[in-house]
Amino acid sequence: MKVQSSPYLTRLRPVLGELLEQLLKRYAYASVLATDVETKSYSVGRSGTRVAEVGFFGKRGFTARVWKDGGYAEYSANSLKEEDIEEILKRFDTTLEKMSRMGERFETPLPEETPAAFVKATDYETDPRDLGDEEIVRKLEKARLEGLAADKSLIECSTRFNYQIYHKVFLSRERDLEQNVMFTDAAVICLGRKGEELKDGLHAVSALGGAEVLERLGECREKALTALGAAMACEPLTPGEYECICTPEVTGMIVHEAFGHGVEMDMFVKDRAMAASCIGTRVASDLVTMKDGACTSYEDVATFFFDDEGNLSADTVIIDKGILVSGICDGVSAARLGVSPTGNGRRESVDHKVYTRMTNTFFTAGTSKPEEMIASVQDGLLLECPTSGMEDPKNWGIQCMVSFGREIKEGKLTGKVYGPIILTGYVPDLLKSITMVSDTVEHCGAGACGKGWKEWVKVSDGGPYIKARIRLG
Repeated sequence: MKVQSSPYLTRLRPVLGELLEQLLKRYAYASVLATDVETKSYSVGRSGTRVAEVGFFGKRGFTARVWKDGGYAEYSANSLKEEDIEEILKRFDTTLEKMSRMGERFETPLPEETPAAFVKATDYETDPRDLGDEEIVRKLEKARLEGLAADKSLIECSTRFNYQIYHKVFLSRERDLEQNVMFTDAAVICLGRKGEELKDGLHAVSALGGAEVLERLGECREKALTALGAAMACEPLTPGEYECICTPEVTGMIVHEAFGHGVEMDMFVKDRAMAASCIGTRVASDLVTMKDGACTSYEDVATFFFDDEGNLSADTVIIDKGILVSGICDGVSAARLGVSPTGNGRRESVDHKVYTRMTNTFFTAGTSKPEEMIASVQDGLLLECPTSGMEDPKNWGIQCMVSFGREIKEGKLTGKVYGPIILTGYVPDLLKSITMVSDTVEHCGAGACGKGWKEWVKVSDGGPYIKARIRLG
């Protein structure tokens, strides 16, 4: 089934059109983005059951944008009526007058648009609103009790589920676009005690779709219990450089932190990214091809049809067989740099600014089997369960953490586990050391990405298993 249009935005369209018409009488460029968002979060645990309508990643409202004399101005609000239009026009006049008196600022060329008009929607199997709160909570409670029954030593097993349904309309002189999207995610978290320490195991799944993701709670439970068991068995690791096999989850973290942020081209404009000077050069092994895009070879929580500036979504090749060929960019940064936008201009909500943001970001598949990759390691680790990461786009440094690594000796897992583990190093060194890439790709979008003043958007990342030499501590 397709996600249906928002009745609210359908009723609002005439007023949005009138606002755009009045703005275009005054300015060479004007656009209006309107959104309607419904979100709900569910959690079940020892402390109780929580069901809440939450405003994460968007809210109902609109943003109007205009261009004049090399500068942009924006106005946003949570509602719009025809009688508001005159006041909005006055606000723009005042704002642009102040901007004209400002000193040094980035000059932005008038944006170019090709005509486009469509209404598109994503698919789902089960609408969580039809399933209902009671049944969703029942499924979460069942998964929780099954986790507790599977391991009597658990301190806690908790479950969660989130959904968002959003609708967006974008209007400009050349574009009339509408998209209707639903995404979901779910997770199981298991807690255990090792001496005085609390250990956890978590597994999450996500989907561009509906409540059918709840059918994967059993998978989440089993993998969360396995991760907890490994965490409980961990020993400290001696720091050093190791031959590593990274699971797709860890590969995804490396993709996102090691290189994703480094090629966001709003950082090129500000001269805060080394990648700006490395386009056309080798930055990785020739086994590495990296992509980003809301319209890629797989669908997840960051799949959409146009971004928050009305730029059509794309499938952007960032690294092609080891060569850095492109960054990703929003429309304003693209205009300032003289390149085409890649559909990566995203707002946390209508009242937040646009940044260049990742969408679905991943390494593409290779030709090796994971078993062959493990068998090729004489003395190393299989890294699993990423937890967090930081990057330095200016100097291409990386620091990421994984919960544990399984020891590999002479091509076999020994059963010994080390952790927690920190990955550090210089990004091109890490990527150039990749010698094997698996033939399957996995991805997940259960988390979110923060940027700027912690502007949050949903993203997914992933890739194949990779074999590389990595400095661990």
